[in-house]
Amino acid sequence: MPPTLASLVHHSALKLTVRAGGDRLDVPVRWAHASELADPVPYMEGGELLLITALKLDAEDPETMLGYVRRLVGAGVAGLGFAVGVNYEEIPKALVEAAEQEGLPLLEVPRRTPFLAISKAVSAAIAADQYRAVTAGFAAQRELTRQTLNDGPEGLLAALASQVDGWAALYDASGAVVATAPEWAGRRAARLTADVERLRERPAPASSVVGGPPHEDRIELHSLGTGRRPRAALAVGTAAALGTAERYALHSAIALLTLTTERSRSLHAAEQRVGAAVLRMLLAGEPDHARAVAGDLYGELLDAPFRMIVAESASAASAARVQADSHARVPLTKSTAATLAAADGQGDPLGSLTEVLESAAARSGETVLVVPQGDGEGKRLVALAADRGAAVAACAEYATALEAAREGGDAAAEQTAGAGPGPGSGSAAGTVGHEDELVVGMSAPAGPIAAAAAYKQAEQALSVARRRGWVCVEHEQMAAGSVVPLLADDAVKAFADGLLRALHDHDARGRGDLVASLRAWLSRHGQWDAAAADLKVHRHTLRYRMRRVEEILGRSLDDPDVRMELWLALKATSSE
Repeated sequence: MPPTLASLVHHSALKLTVRAGGDRLDVPVRWAHASELADPVPYMEGGELLLITALKLDAEDPETMLGYVRRLVGAGVAGLGFAVGVNYEEIPKALVEAAEQEGLPLLEVPRRTPFLAISKAVSAAIAADQYRAVTAGFAAQRELTRQTLNDGPEGLLAALASQVDGWAALYDASGAVVATAPEWAGRRAARLTADVERLRERPAPASSVVGGPPHEDRIELHSLGTGRRPRAALAVGTAAALGTAERYALHSAIALLTLTTERSRSLHAAEQRVGAAVLRMLLAGEPDHARAVAGDLYGELLDAPFRMIVAESASAASAARVQADSHARVPLTKSTAATLAAADGQGDPLGSLTEVLESAAARSGETVLVVPQGDGEGKRLVALAADRGAAVAACAEYATALEAAREGGDAAAEQTAGAGPGPGSGSAAGTVGHEDELVVGMSAPAGPIAAAAAYKQAEQALSVARRRGWVCVEHEQMAAGSVVPLLADDAVKAFADGLLRALHDHDARGRGDLVASLRAWLSRHGQWDAAAADLKVHRHTLRYRMRRVEEILGRSLDDPDVRMELWLALKATSSE
């Protein structure tokens, strides 16, 4: 520990005597400084032992000494050393009383003890303390390294918690707690998720301090990783600020965890190459070869039904805002806000989805295969995840959170546009940027033999999501819902308008109600009496109208294909 006034008083060579403030001798001394200025405060930093002879002070005037001592206490001076036998044979009573009143330790320095000796003693004690801290830091580094090699990050956290006499926690890229030491620190670490997420928004390396005594732990958060986006975070909680030795231990832990993270990234890249090979074999209809290559790495994933996930980013120009069916919505959970915050502002939707899938799989002990494909505008992601597993659930939840955020942003934009242009508004006023929107298609559950079919299903679902402006579409949704929403496509509407235009023109001229009659007749499957009853006309009138429809369109209503096209056209136009 650094030198204190008590250690200087007990220094046998200095012969210092305490004259006031004897109950405050445990104050650390940062330096010893001699000054005869009447007001040395502007040149003090705090924590110094000030040495004087009172050459320019009226040390016998109580009012002067009280003001002098108060200024020193306000500046954080650790203590005052007064040399006797130079200008005063003993310390004046006014100075002693002022020091006692203000609680400032006052030391008497005998004439035979030069100020230089005190400065040397303080300097030597500080150097020795720094040497001990460095030595302890090297020992801590060796211990942390040994624990990391033997027990991985968990062992490192345990050693670090012991070194700092507190607790430590490791977070993954999504802000979820991976490990803590001791185990009782898990609840405290979980409360810091929001702080970790805010830390991830800053470029690495980044750090922050949360809380502090006397009411709670002082917690330091540090990002881990060398890339633009932090790969993990470390939290250290202690009862007080870290000392030099503890700081060395913390920096060593950060370095070791960063190395572990970067090494994991290299291994992860190698795993992705193996995963890409497995995926190619599955899509080529070679499940046996895929199993052989997958080995223990992905073999477990291929032993149970999995989902194929295909994702890409879509430009704002191609994203249409269409309200989804109720069955396409996944209920939000408590972690939705955390999931969105983990990806907020990163500008890489596919990278964010990768983190969501891998973090969920890691927390639940699942295996997930993620393969990035292409680059630039053609960049996409293909993933295999266990059916009904945590990764699939996290993907659905993340998509729902993004959908809700987009709809909220669009609503805000509509309100802004409705309020009219304001100061500083330009051509982009009232718009919400979706420059890098995520679009996801998910297959039905499948096995290795049906991997190619699952990939096709995911592609089809992706196409529907892209066309309808949704974040995620599951293949089952396409079959479970009605076909009517699919008619909202602009190309289908254009076809319907063209097919029925002649009938609408006929009705607009007041020459009959052919469109309504056609709809009623088709809805009754060509049953004349029932359709005529719906229209409240005679069946012969309805027969005449249907002949007119055939004449105007140049098509026969006896053709089932014609009836199907007309019915879909009517449904498409009625949904507008």
